[in-house]
Amino acid sequence: MTSPMERLKNKITKEVLWLYILRLLKERPMYAYELKERIKEAFNFEPATVSSYVVLYKLEKDGYVTAEWQESETGKPSRKYYRLTPEGEKLLEEGLAFLEMMLSKLKG
Repeated sequence: MTSPMERLKNKITKEVLWLYILRLLKERPMYAYELKERIKEAFNFEPATVSSYVVLYKLEKDGYVTAEWQESETGKPSRKYYRLTPEGEKLLEEGLAFLEMMLSKLKG
């Protein structure tokens, strides 16, 4: 059985993975595997590879990110780079504002 703290960590990381993805895409366009690695570096948790792709696909489908294939200059396979849209930036701001509001209420 998982502890309350373990459940909290999962809920605030893996279950809202879209927040972390949008936050990183605000810095610059990235491809899926790069995002997964940056999440590990920047936020100290590692989402499942499949989860990252599923979330990116849904964000693209809903218009929060766009994707375009870019050829590699070094002969490696082309990669699909994701870029934040204005709608995605607004969603990120709304998500962060919601979290800040809830934290301030919890702190009393």
